[in-house]
Amino acid sequence: MSTRLALQRCWNHSAREAVARCPECGRFFCRECVVEHEDRVICSGCLAQLQAASATKPKRKLNLAPLVRFAAACLGLIIGWIIFFSAGRMLLAIPDSSHARDLWEHGWSSKIEEGMNQ
Repeated sequence: MSTRLALQRCWNHSAREAVARCPECGRFFCRECVVEHEDRVICSGCLAQLQAASATKPKRKLNLAPLVRFAAACLGLIIGWIIFFSAGRMLLAIPDSSHARDLWEHGWSSKIEEGMNQ
């Protein structure tokens, strides 16, 4: 790689020897044409493009997804509680006479005893 770099000339100054290759555009440049940016050596043209892109980049929005999921879970629990509470209240509202107490106390037990005695 170093022999390949030694044979290269600067993209902007053809009389000067290249000392670095820009990782963004892949061109070779002399010391005057490169700058260090975020621990990388890049050419000034690519640096200008990166800065322009970061300037037009939209700002980060507030991430509300976890809050929405939590609110949905709470709402689901409340709705479930209301449904089961209402079902329990309706079952308690059924009058005792509709439970056919006689069937359980006398009807089946006497028939089972009769079947066992035979």
